[in-house]
Formats: sequence, C-alpha cells, structure tokens
Amino acid sequence: MEFGLLYEWQMPMGISRTEESRHFRQMIDQVKLAEEVGFRSVWSVEHHFLEGFSHASAPEVLLSWIAAQTSTIRVGHGVRLLPYPYNHPIRAAEQAATLDLLSQGRLEFGTGRSATQAELGGFGIDPAQTRPMWEESLRLILKAWTEPVVEHHGTFFDQPPRTMVPKPLQDPHPPLWMSCTSPDSHDVAGRLGMGLLSFTLALSIDEVGQRISRYRDQIKTAEPIGKFVNEQVAVFAMTHCAPTNALARERAEKGVMRYQHDQIELLTSLIPDLKQDSSYDYYSRFVGVDYDKFSYDYLDSRDMIVVGDPVRCIQMGKRYQDIGVDRLLCFMQYADMPHELTMESIRLFGEEVIPAFA
Repeated sequence: MEFGLLYEWQMPMGISRTEESRHFRQMIDQVKLAEEVGFRSVWSVEHHFLEGFSHASAPEVLLSWIAAQTSTIRVGHGVRLLPYPYNHPIRAAEQAATLDLLSQGRLEFGTGRSATQAELGGFGIDPAQTRPMWEESLRLILKAWTEPVVEHHGTFFDQPPRTMVPKPLQDPHPPLWMSCTSPDSHDVAGRLGMGLLSFTLALSIDEVGQRISRYRDQIKTAEPIGKFVNEQVAVFAMTHCAPTNALARERAEKGVMRYQHDQIELLTSLIPDLKQDSSYDYYSRFVGVDYDKFSYDYLDSRDMIVVGDPVRCIQMGKRYQDIGVDRLLCFMQYADMPHELTMESIRLFGEEVIPAFA
C-alpha cells in the first residue's frame, strides 16, 4: 500500500492576505518534506466560495507550483470539477496536459462534479445535470488528449474540429480517477474502469470495505471510458501521527471534529434544492446528525480516523490494506493546527509508519 497526502488547503477564517500567502507556502514545505520521507503522491481538491474550509479554487496552479519544487512525488487532482462553467473540458484538458508535461508525467487525473449549494449555486449549475455533464466533459477531455483533431457534438458541448496542443506526456493519457461518496457512484467508477477515490466521512471502515468490494465486482467487466482500466483504490482519511496516542488526540481532535461537522453541513446544504430522484439523494443520510453522539470517541472506535502514535497508525494502515486499499490518502493539514505540528506528523509518519508497508 502506498501513502499520499490530500489537501483541502484549509485556512483560519478571516485570514489576512499576507497570512494566506504564508499558509500556502507552509503547505508547499509540507509537501516537500512528504516527498523526502516516502509519501508517493499529493492530491488537491477543488472548491470555491468556502472560506476557511478550502482555499483550493485554483488546483492547477497549486499542483504546478508543487511539481516545480519536487521531483518524484506524483501530483493528483482530487478532484477536477467537470460540470461547466466550473471548467470547460477543453481548458481542463489543456491545463492538465501542460502540467503532465512540466511534471515529467507525474499527473493523476481525478474528476468529480461538486456537491455543495454554495458552489453549484454560485456557478449557476443545475444539480440534476451534473452527472451527465461530468461524463460528457470527461469524454471530450479524452478526445482532446488522444485524437489528432478534436471534434464533439453532444448534449452540453459542441466542439468544432480543432487541433489541440499540448498532449500529455503519459501515453495514451494520465490515470483516470473518480470521486465517490455514495454506494452507487462506486459502481459507476467500476463500470467505467476508473480508479476509485473514496472516503471515510461518517463511514466505518467495514462499510468502506463493502463499497470497495462493490467497485471490484463492477470493474471485472468494465467498459473503460479511457484507453485503459485503472484498477486502483484510494481512500481519504483524517490522519495525525504523534509520539503518543494521547498527544495525537490532543493535537488533532479539534481539527478532526471541525472537518467532520463542516463537511456534513456542506453536503446537506444542497438537499433543499434537489429534485426528486436526484443523484445526490444519498446526502439525506447526513441530515440530523447528532454531534453529541457523533463524537471523537465514536469515530476512533469505528476506525474512521487514523490518529495515534506510529504503532497505532501502522495498525490502522493494515486495516485499510486488508479491505483492499491501494493508496491511503492522509489528510493532515487542519485549519487551526500549527504548521510545525503538521510537519512533525508528516515526518513521524514517513519515518516510522511508511517503512512498515515496504
């Protein structure tokens, strides 16, 4: 099993422009350290209008900056939002191909469709159209990467014949991934032959394992949307490693609980705007979460987080490996956690946890 870092690029609320710049540069330093101690990939989300929760509104810039200052760590969109007007597919294809060339073929191309009222509403996107728009956009991106002349006439996009440059360095194209939150979306990723980007948000590790099994069943008979099947499972988990279990909890509990609360509130914000039989109906499971019962102890006892000393983190890593995870994506950078503690967690995890999986 490989290990990566996933970034929301979190910042304190009301941060000054000078401090925002400093936080971005500190996170780049974290990634550089992660490469040194054995992490194999770094992934950036894409979010808009979510002050404090995520400042990753330009992931193509963030990943390009990372690629320029590293040499081996792979850079991943986790994910690129494909419904328009978030990103026009031709522009997304051009930007990704350029990044792949500049990084010497280190790009992982994860895609998704977004899931919050603030973002979809802010761009005037109809939630009922995001899944078909996502798929058509991805098919157009693949044409742009692999065909000499790009032409497409579909429901959402009409592209007259044009030569697109550049093409990505990875031939025929970078590995494709799909972000999945519902059980049904795990099936879709499998049927399309895409790598799985899954989560432990409000899910026990056993439930995550069941979803991975569904994905594995579907990918056996995949009709890949790309030129090859990417049968890889990556799971995102909130993580912190410290010298003792007690210290790890002391440092991480606030960030873990704030992230859980904010993420769930963002997902449920979309529900009032949904039509019947929406592909986002799954989010109704998060309505009315009792945060008094949905506590840190609840998360920890159900292996929903990877927080502890190196021994505990190794134990948790083995649990994820046992359910079929190929890449564990560690979320270590919390809005209110000092940079020095994030660096210590990355270093300790890399020096004492990752070697146990060599």
